[in-house]
Amino acid sequence: MKTFETLIRTETKPDVEELVDKIRVLKERHRAIILAHNYQIGEVQDVADLIGDSLELARYAATTEADVIVFCGVHFMAETAKILNPSRKVLVPDLKAGCPMSDMITPEEVDRLRRENPGAVVVTYVNSPAAVKAKSDICCTSANAVRIVSSIPEETPIIFIPDQFLGDYVQRATGRKLILFEGFCPTHMRIMASDIDQARQEHPGAFVIAHPECQPDVAKKADVVSSTSRMATAVRENPAQKVVVGTELGMIYRLQKENPGKEFIPACSSCDCANMKVNSLEKILWALEDMGPEIELPEGILKDARRALDRMIELS
Repeated sequence: MKTFETLIRTETKPDVEELVDKIRVLKERHRAIILAHNYQIGEVQDVADLIGDSLELARYAATTEADVIVFCGVHFMAETAKILNPSRKVLVPDLKAGCPMSDMITPEEVDRLRRENPGAVVVTYVNSPAAVKAKSDICCTSANAVRIVSSIPEETPIIFIPDQFLGDYVQRATGRKLILFEGFCPTHMRIMASDIDQARQEHPGAFVIAHPECQPDVAKKADVVSSTSRMATAVRENPAQKVVVGTELGMIYRLQKENPGKEFIPACSSCDCANMKVNSLEKILWALEDMGPEIELPEGILKDARRALDRMIELS
């Protein structure tokens, strides 16, 4: 006998094709686009107009002519889209899609760091709240952090927030000494150097990629350390048929889809970001039906955060 819960899950759940068709109709009606981060579940990636990392999605959001942006990622990403498009509706399928790293830094912490380090430039990773971006001099993503830091005069001290491990990677890549905040990504923290060693032992000759949010001893063992979209390029260009993936598990869906002949081995089988996985086709459909939840930000924060993001985009 089927339980009530089983009936709800299996017999009342709309067919994927039906959901996609309804989403397509509403997208056209509202002149909407769907942006999805590389860590989203496969069916969300499949329905998106653009899949990418934070930099790609920010650039696209800054230039789109759509009236409505449905952002499938986590909350700070949708905020970034709103900052770059203050006159457009930016919807999120689920407001609970937060980011623990983003929650680690506050505007008050930025003020404290400035007081303790007068004259320093504040470089803020986009994995941060809009109110923190508004307190910053320039933003960066994992794809352009090295370029952003390199653009700042060598004699100028730099406060880098909130990710200490991305900051450590940038220090090693640029030779600059940064003032680091002790934030981190709990998902990437789960990847251990021993995981990379074991993967190399079990898969000799495999190509190892890792995200710069990983701990330094993990990054040092990888063949390529990069943002997720640059990972896609690196995998496509590398002849290796086995790839060890040192980032959130959702990235493997895109990599496998783009490289069907290759085998992808997760460096960490538990590196699944629950926040990234709360979005679904049903929630995208509901967002387009209800025109909400909508991202709204105070005018002052929009203006000041836009300045920091525009500086990033200009240098990217």
